[in-house]
Amino acid sequence: MTLRSELPLGPLERAFVASLQRLEPDTPEPVLLAAALCCEALASGDVCLPLERLAGRRPWPDADLSMPSLPVWRAQLEASSLIGAPDDYAPLTLVGNRLYLARYQAYEQQLAQQLLTRAVDAPDVDEARLSDSLARLFAFNQQSPDWQRLAAAQAVRRRLAVISGGPGTGKTTTVVRLLAALLEQPGGERLAIGLAAPTGKAAARMAEAIRNAKADLPVSDAVKDALPDEARTLHRLLGSRGDSPKVRHDAAHPLALDVLVVDEASMVDLALMAKLVAALPPKARLILLGDKDQLAAVEAGAVFAELCEGRGFDSQAATDLQRITGQAVPVETPRSRLGDAVVLLTHSHRFAGDSGIGELARRINGGDAKGTVALLQDGRADLAWNATPTSAALIERLEQGYSTYLQAARQTDPSAAFEAFNGFRALTAQREGAFGVTGISEALEARFKRRLGVPARERWYPGRAVMVRQNDYALGLFNGDIGLCLITEQGLRVFFEGDEGYRGFAPARLPSHDSAFAMTVHKSQGSEFTEVLLALPEQPSPLLTRSLFYTGITRAKRKVEIWALPVRLGEAVSTRAERAAGLAERLSSGDTKRTGEGNGLPMPASEPAGDQLSLF
Repeated sequence: MTLRSELPLGPLERAFVASLQRLEPDTPEPVLLAAALCCEALASGDVCLPLERLAGRRPWPDADLSMPSLPVWRAQLEASSLIGAPDDYAPLTLVGNRLYLARYQAYEQQLAQQLLTRAVDAPDVDEARLSDSLARLFAFNQQSPDWQRLAAAQAVRRRLAVISGGPGTGKTTTVVRLLAALLEQPGGERLAIGLAAPTGKAAARMAEAIRNAKADLPVSDAVKDALPDEARTLHRLLGSRGDSPKVRHDAAHPLALDVLVVDEASMVDLALMAKLVAALPPKARLILLGDKDQLAAVEAGAVFAELCEGRGFDSQAATDLQRITGQAVPVETPRSRLGDAVVLLTHSHRFAGDSGIGELARRINGGDAKGTVALLQDGRADLAWNATPTSAALIERLEQGYSTYLQAARQTDPSAAFEAFNGFRALTAQREGAFGVTGISEALEARFKRRLGVPARERWYPGRAVMVRQNDYALGLFNGDIGLCLITEQGLRVFFEGDEGYRGFAPARLPSHDSAFAMTVHKSQGSEFTEVLLALPEQPSPLLTRSLFYTGITRAKRKVEIWALPVRLGEAVSTRAERAAGLAERLSSGDTKRTGEGNGLPMPASEPAGDQLSLF
């Protein structure tokens, strides 16, 4: 059996199907299509293919092809030797109505098992000392209940803590103080603490924030000295080896850590999170920080958001926390067996009660499209909306927005240039198109070159802003780092912010990079700018979701300006990005059999894109 050549399958899907056909030449077309669609779903961010999504429907609108009904399709899949149950040695795994590539099913079940084991294993804690530490470390907070204090208490009392909060809710404040409370516990001075994040930029920002927060802590110098102030990327922490699927640290060679803090955890995909948790010693604490409402990882899975679905304090947890913290805790039945391991920080210190940006974020997350439009029409000082955008008007507005930066870039002061550049930033939903990164950057650069008298073909000029696309550990530059080109006595140099000031490089030394006068909302995660202009595409796009809109507007500290047609704005608010996965269900039901072990399924360390063509 071969698939029809006219079907809109990519080369990856066709290669995968071809490999399956070599294993089982007589495989029925619906089974091969299911495999191709499963691979396609993974590339779109889904961990699995929910059969009910496509059963009895056309998988591609323009193709004259419909899938069988759900009962018929399931029967065909169950009869195929290519599809197995979790314990079977087969390329794909069927769990209920979810079809997985085998290793992603193994990732998911292994991760669920290890998280649940870690969540219920309570370490020994000196409660009296913890109570004293928390009262001193969080004395500045007047909120009731003080969720920062409660999150810190849970992180000390549990081997798993999941702390979610929006911009300005104090995640860094919470983590540095909970680490101080841990160090004040008996034996705390011997703890090996690690800091990590998905990207080099996020790791550097986390380390800098903790270094800055140390000075004001009401603790001894010994505790301050014991607090870590260096962070690594997750890939570097695990010991990734270039293009090899192997990593240095796994269950057999665990990390030498007692505590691991992972910032921007919403950006961590399923495969990487599974490998990370597997590499942690069983008795180590894992503390995940993130924002459940932000965009999920680029790769497959929305692990952090799924973990946050299980939040809730039962009566016993509420009683224990009140005894330790003095805080009255609302009782809520946990929605998963992670239970009180999950804490949400709700009070924003960045956005005051009358903040238009804060209120806009709440309405977007609530899916209130009408309320969002009404708020944008309300004339708030920190909100602006252009409901009739054109590409020509957008470029003119952006040229005006970057005028202060271009003036600063004529000098040789990197500090002034970065301050001006971070004062205004253009964000987009996508890379292509007139309202995308490429279209905006090309149009803006053409204008800037004309203004500066730079030949059109010249790539480098004073004021050019670039974003690094790949990590270069030798130079200490990472994917997402921003560099600004300035004139110096040695000629043009591209400056980057570093731990000890600004570092300049000759343009020819830089790793792969793009111009950065506009950046996607995905790339902006974790960054903050004084003012943001968010441009949404003119045409409908699957990228327009609630989480993208929320993430984009909350990058702004003082003002956000939205350029979007009303219909696109409404689509963004109304569209909730839901990724097909089963982790939340496994954590709820306890279906955590470790099917990745003992059945010959390796747990690889390559990136998901590299996993897809490997059958096992």
